[in-house]
Amino acid sequence: MNDAARADSLRLAQPADAHSQAEWEAATAAVLRKSGRLTADDADALVWDKLTRTSLDGLRIAPLGLPGESYADEARPTRSGAWDIRSLVSGLSGVDAKAANEAALVDLDGGVSSLWVAADETTDLNVLLDKVLLDLAPIVLDAPIGAVKVAQNLLALIAERGTGLHAATNLGADPMGALLRDLPLAPDEAFAELVDLARLAQGIGVRAIVVDATAAHDLGASDVQELGWSIAVGVAYLRALTEAGFSPAIAANLIEFRYAATDEQFPTIAKLRAARQLWARVLELSGAEGVEMRIHAASSRPMLSKYDPYVNMLRGTVAAFAAGVGGADAVTVLPFDSANGVPDGFGRRIARNVSHLLIDESHVAAVADPAGGSYAVEKLTADMAEAGWEAFIQLEEEWTGATTGGHDFSPFRDRIAAVSAEREKAIARRKRPITGLTEFPNLAETLPERPVDPLNERVVRYGASFEALRDTPATAKVFLATLGTVAQHTARATFATNLLAAGGIGVDVAGATADAEELAGKYRAAGAPPVVCLAGSDKAYAAWGSDAIAALREAGATHVIIAGKPDAVDAEVDDAASLGVDALAFLTATREKLS
Repeated sequence: MNDAARADSLRLAQPADAHSQAEWEAATAAVLRKSGRLTADDADALVWDKLTRTSLDGLRIAPLGLPGESYADEARPTRSGAWDIRSLVSGLSGVDAKAANEAALVDLDGGVSSLWVAADETTDLNVLLDKVLLDLAPIVLDAPIGAVKVAQNLLALIAERGTGLHAATNLGADPMGALLRDLPLAPDEAFAELVDLARLAQGIGVRAIVVDATAAHDLGASDVQELGWSIAVGVAYLRALTEAGFSPAIAANLIEFRYAATDEQFPTIAKLRAARQLWARVLELSGAEGVEMRIHAASSRPMLSKYDPYVNMLRGTVAAFAAGVGGADAVTVLPFDSANGVPDGFGRRIARNVSHLLIDESHVAAVADPAGGSYAVEKLTADMAEAGWEAFIQLEEEWTGATTGGHDFSPFRDRIAAVSAEREKAIARRKRPITGLTEFPNLAETLPERPVDPLNERVVRYGASFEALRDTPATAKVFLATLGTVAQHTARATFATNLLAAGGIGVDVAGATADAEELAGKYRAAGAPPVVCLAGSDKAYAAWGSDAIAALREAGATHVIIAGKPDAVDAEVDDAASLGVDALAFLTATREKLS
C-alpha cells in the first residue's frame, strides 16, 4: 500500500467534513471559555496546551489527532472475541505449593483459560499442577533461574501422566529479563539454555521464549523504555536462534511478548498497538513477514498500593480494559491484594472476574482493534512507536557486538532510574496522585495480612516513599488550629488533614473557634503538641491569624505551619502546606518536628 492509499484508508470523514486544526481549536476554545478555563483574551491555539499533558517520555498526549494525518495501517490488533484469561500462580521457594494448586484449580473452574506459573528448581510441579489438564490449559512458565530444569520437570510430568501440552504452552525462557533484574545468571550459559529450550519446544510443538518487558517496567521504566527494551531483546533472541540454525520465521513463532498494563488507559492502549507495529517492522527486515506477534498483558505490579488496597480493583479494571482494547491476546489482572503478599481467594476471584465482566457484559472483546480510527489514539500510537524505535536503536548501539551474552545494561538502568526519579518527584508534588496513599488516605484502615510473596522483590512500587512513612506512623499528632466556623475553615482543614495523613500523621482538630484566646485554650486542652497547623479562610487569616500564631507560640507551639501561602498572615510561620508543595519533603520535616 502506497503512502497516499494508507493515508486515505483511515479517513472516517467525507472530504466535505474535513476541518483544519485552527477550526478544531476555535470550536474547542469556545467551550473552554464558557467553562472559564480560557479567557476572552487567550488565543484559540492555547486550547491544545490546556488539554494536553506530557508523559514521562516527553510525549505530548493530545486530546485528539487530526484527520488527514498519516497513520500506520499495518500490524493492527487482529484479535476479536474473548482474550485468554490468564492467572498467575507462584510455586517459588517459600510459597505453599499445595495452597497454590488449590488456587489454580479454583481459578480454572472460575473461567481462567491459562496459567502463568512462576517457578524455580525447587518447585514441585507435581503438587503445583496436580489435577490441571495440561492438554487443555496452556502453561506459561516463568523460571528465570533454572529454566531448563523447570522445563524438563514439566516434560517429565506429562510423560508420567501420558498426556501432552497445549500448543499455546510456553517454556518461558527470558535470560535477558533475568539479567536486567540482576538475578544470579551466567550470560553465556543463559543464552545456551535459550537455544536448548527453543529446540526442545520446537520438538513438542510449543513456544519457548517470553520477552518479558515487565522486567523493565517493574524497575520503574517508562512506556517508551519498555517498548525499546522489548524490541531490542526480541531482536537479540532472534539473532541467537538464527545463529543456532533456526529460520527467522520459526524463531519468531517461538516468541511471546509480555507488557505491563497500567491505569493510564490511553498510553497502555497505544503501547500495545505500537509494539505490534515495531515488531512487524523487525520481522519484515528479518524475512519473517506474516508471523503474528502474540502479546500477554499483565496489570502493573508497581502501580498497586499496599495501602487502601481495594482501590487496586479499580486500577486493575482500567488496566484490563486498556489491554483488551489494545489487542492483547492474553490478559492477567493481578489480585488487588498482591502488594500485601500472596493474594487470597477473594482477591483472585475479583481479578479473574474483571475479565469476565469486560468480555461477557461490556463486550469489549467483540471487535478487533476498537481504538482503530480514533485520531487521538492513532496519533499517540504513532508517536510512541517512533519513540520506541529510537529507544530500541539506542540499545542496539550499546549492545553492538554482543550476541550471546555480554550485554551492558548499565546505561539502560541509569535511564530507568532517571525516569523513576521524575515519576517520584511528580508523586511527591501530587501531580501524579495515588488514591488512598498520597490522596485521601485512611489512617484508621486495617491492612489485609498476607504471606510474603517473593514476586514483590525487585519491584519499584510507585509512591514507595509514602508507603515507608505510613509503615511507621508518627507517634504524635499535629494540632489543627482551625480559625472561625466549620464552614469557614473546612476546605483548608480537609486539605491539611489529607496531606498530613499521607505521611502517617494524625491531627487533633480544634473545631469552631471565635478568637485567638479560645484557640489557645483548645490547644492547651489537647496537650500542647509541638506542631500546629493553622487552617482558615483568607479573611480569618487577615483578621486574627497573627494573633492566633502568637497565642499558640506562647502556649508552647514550637513549629507553626499554615495551610495556604506563608504570606497569608503577617506573623512568621515555620512552614506552609499548599498546592504544589513537595509533600514528601514537607511530611518528612513535619515528622522530625513531632519526634
